[in-house]
Amino acid sequence: MKRFLGILTCVIAFMGCDDGDLIVDTIDFTDVTTSSCSDNNLLFKLKESESLILNIPEETFTDNATEADKPIKLNVSSTNQVVYTFYDGKVASGNICNLIPPATPNIKNQWEASSGVIQITTTAVKKLNETDNSTRITGYNNNIVFKNITFDKGNGTSQFYETFSFGDYVKTVNPLPFGFNELLNICTTSGQVYDFSESEAFTLDIDPALIANEVTPVGSPRTGVIGLVKNKLMYRLFNGVVPPAYFCQATDPLLPTVNQTWLGKEGGVIEVTTTTNGPNSFVHSIILKNVTLEKGTNNFQLGNSYKYGELQTIKS
Repeated sequence: MKRFLGILTCVIAFMGCDDGDLIVDTIDFTDVTTSSCSDNNLLFKLKESESLILNIPEETFTDNATEADKPIKLNVSSTNQVVYTFYDGKVASGNICNLIPPATPNIKNQWEASSGVIQITTTAVKKLNETDNSTRITGYNNNIVFKNITFDKGNGTSQFYETFSFGDYVKTVNPLPFGFNELLNICTTSGQVYDFSESEAFTLDIDPALIANEVTPVGSPRTGVIGLVKNKLMYRLFNGVVPPAYFCQATDPLLPTVNQTWLGKEGGVIEVTTTTNGPNSFVHSIILKNVTLEKGTNNFQLGNSYKYGELQTIKS
């Protein structure tokens, strides 16, 4: 995005901007989809011979939903730019994104925002599995609105909008992998149950009473409730491969570093069904029902019934 002013300079130089006799009374891109440049990260809208460009730092768009009535707010500045341009022909993405833009069309008129507030409200985009009512986050929708924005027309006049909707910009993300093999482990000291695979881990500080070495009656599993201490459920995604030695330590190792942490919301149900697996050997099948995982203002559902895995224990 830092190349934006340079790109505009090139655009004007190569296209031979002239003032012409064009008079633009209003800007309206309401029904136009937002696009982005892959190289300079500009956001833009194109409509025949018009373009509307938003240039703000890429890190503004985070993987977090905003709180209700608390949008991100940026003041229009040399770092946060809004530019409207009218051309003498049909405009294409290359006119916006290319370091050296096409020779045509030429710029006829250009307005730059001189003041105002860029307001961004972010919500998670979720994919629903209708079979089990589970959801996974696949992106974040950023609704962008300009408040009290003034455009300098470049001829000594200006255009003011109390509210100007830029529209939605969707940032896609990869859904969390959840590539577990469902063969659970347990820490002998803390009693924490865990599963891990590649760069992710799923831990449960389970109530010891739920994994008693006794067969449960058919149709009557032991049950518990997800909490913030007892039966605390935590999913972590790491910046690297998680080794087996990472777990059951007094303190978590420094490496690999944690990329994301999701906690089970209080109230979800844990069901444990215990069967025998030979003399003094037991298998505990752990099912999570109606469990929600949360990270800040984000959340998603594991579904009506999610198989956490099976834990094998030996009765001494």
